Amino acid sequence: MRVVVALACLLAACLAQKPHPCKSPPLMTGALTMSTQNEKLWLYAKYLYDALGQRIRLFEFGTMNNKTFTYDILLLYNQHVIYQIFHKNKTCIISPLEGDFVPFAIPDEANLLGQAIVGSSSGPGQGLLVNTWIGDLPNKEGKYMSTVTEFGCIPVSLAYQAKEYGWAVLSYFNNVIGITDPSLLNPPSFCPGADTLTGSDKKPVGFFSLFHQDN
Repeated sequence: MRVVVALACLLAACLAQKPHPCKSPPLMTGALTMSTQNEKLWLYAKYLYDALGQRIRLFEFGTMNNKTFTYDILLLYNQHVIYQIFHKNKTCIISPLEGDFVPFAIPDEANLLGQAIVGSSSGPGQGLLVNTWIGDLPNKEGKYMSTVTEFGCIPVSLAYQAKEYGWAVLSYFNNVIGITDPSLLNPPSFCPGADTLTGSDKKPVGFFSLFHQDN
């Protein structure tokens, strides 16, 4: 009985504190799924995230317009290039990367929608305290809704408006703080150097377009 009372008091104290915008840990490994409102796109991806070096690695599998695809992609925002990696024949496609690195974070201008328990508050370890925030996408091109954990600011979900697909929803899971194999955030030895892009006329690629390239 004392444990239940103590848990209730702790939960009440947490809920009484006003959440504030936050930044996720700079080094994380995990997985995510993405789906779209028009049901044209679904994917599963493992990710490595390095905010310090502005690098992201994605191992994707999904379907687009009922066609399956797989991608192994390394985004180097510090060099503004993307490596699409093919281990089977040890080749790479290098393209210019459009846009700046955006860290996992809740922007200062975001508005708190609410705080909730994912799971149950009936006993220790049965629930997760999360905060949901809403705001405008850059250049007011649409809205977003982002949910992160109260403790640690770990991403849980992100919903945003996409002109081509309606609402797109990303769900994060199996998140781990840190990166077990930092070498995965460097181009493989068989990839040519990024300096080969000098004078390239390839069309720049944006981050979210990576989730729905034609295969």
